[in-house]
Amino acid sequence: MIPQKGKDFLLLVEDMSNEGSFLQIGGFRSNSFSINGETVDITSKNSRGYRELLDGAGIKSLSTSGSGIFMSDETIKFVNGVALTGIIHTWQLVVPGMGSYTAPFALTTFEMSGEHNGEVTYSLSLESAGLVAYSR
Repeated sequence: MIPQKGKDFLLLVEDMSNEGSFLQIGGFRSNSFSINGETVDITSKNSRGYRELLDGAGIKSLSTSGSGIFMSDETIKFVNGVALTGIIHTWQLVVPGMGSYTAPFALTTFEMSGEHNGEVTYSLSLESAGLVAYSR
């Protein structure tokens, strides 16, 4: 993969008033994601001393987190509402030069902070809560 601009690494949430379209959450300054794969160990006496894993089994998940500044009051209210209610929404993670991941996500952490001489910033973390679809 050739170098990509970090500003193009985006987190979007499905627009509840327009199904299938997504809204940018805010101005991310940093974000990351990880794909996790739990394995199922099927090692037995017949494994001749080597560990064996069940092909295609286990739990797959995607985690993402980021921080930045909100771009609108509506976005702040939306994320705060999701944090307070625990409702799972469809989110999309856009990775420049690679594609996008779309899935239902649970908002697991939401923090806001601010200095007296600076802007209010936020950070959040999401955990996938269902099938993760990947598209290029």
